[in-house]
Amino acid sequence: MLFNSFEFVVFLPIVFLLYWFVFSGRRRQNLLVVIASYVFYGWWDLRFLLLIALTSLFSYGSGLLIEHYEGRRRWQQVVSATNIVLNISILGIFKYYNFFH
Repeated sequence: MLFNSFEFVVFLPIVFLLYWFVFSGRRRQNLLVVIASYVFYGWWDLRFLLLIALTSLFSYGSGLLIEHYEGRRRWQQVVSATNIVLNISILGIFKYYNFFH
């Protein structure tokens, strides 16, 4: 699904209406956004859903670790930097791997 496709023109209002008028509470709204994101990217190519789920889990785990290290700023910075490097590395591999070959 591309941003300028008919599918997206239908998809976006549905997600918008569900977000604001059906789901109440931040937790449910966030879950809806995650599921809608997976549907959006999976629509394009199902093979990348595992990659997106993996990076989502790494980022979620990093958030839990940052919360766990509350008050220990240095460890929070290490966890945050590790997560950033991991995500940028994955992006770089999948976006630029074939660029140099």
